Amino acid sequence: MRRLITASAALLALAGSATAFGAPREAGRQQSVSRAALTYYSREIAQFQKETWYWQRLMGVARTGAGGRGLASLSGAEILLRDRRWEHRAKTAQRRAANPPHLQALLCIHRYEGSWHDGGGPYYGGLQMDLGFQQTYGGWLYRTKGTADHWAPLEQIWTAERAVGSIGFSPWPNTARMCGVL
Repeated sequence: MRRLITASAALLALAGSATAFGAPREAGRQQSVSRAALTYYSREIAQFQKETWYWQRLMGVARTGAGGRGLASLSGAEILLRDRRWEHRAKTAQRRAANPPHLQALLCIHRYEGSWHDGGGPYYGGLQMDLGFQQTYGGWLYRTKGTADHWAPLEQIWTAERAVGSIGFSPWPNTARMCGVL
């Protein structure tokens, strides 16, 4: 609700800035409101970009470029359009990330392996990944979060997806056989 109210206020400020060419005193007032709207939308777009790029990096797909002109040079309608586009990109990337290609097979393998938070080395996480596996297929996660027991289940699954795409299900010979994928 709070986000809706803030966005509505920023939207009104953007709409008002388009008509700010009236009296000189009112134009100065509209300029400050317009800056507040720019600040709000800059932060919101930056958050949507961050979310989009996180999901894209997790999936191993090319990052969407930020490109384009700066917000200060855009009209109110163009700023709103850019905001909506980045929000759509973030939601789409998240939806795609939630459905990895081999999700069911990897969940089956997980059922026979460990807990998502299993930290009892030499194997970690719900898919029992050793350190070399984590560094090879989930390098940036390993560097930023540590071992796989500190990763979200979806992060572990996408790391395993990269391995499956490269070497198949061979890292899990027994459980993959039980799940019918080997």
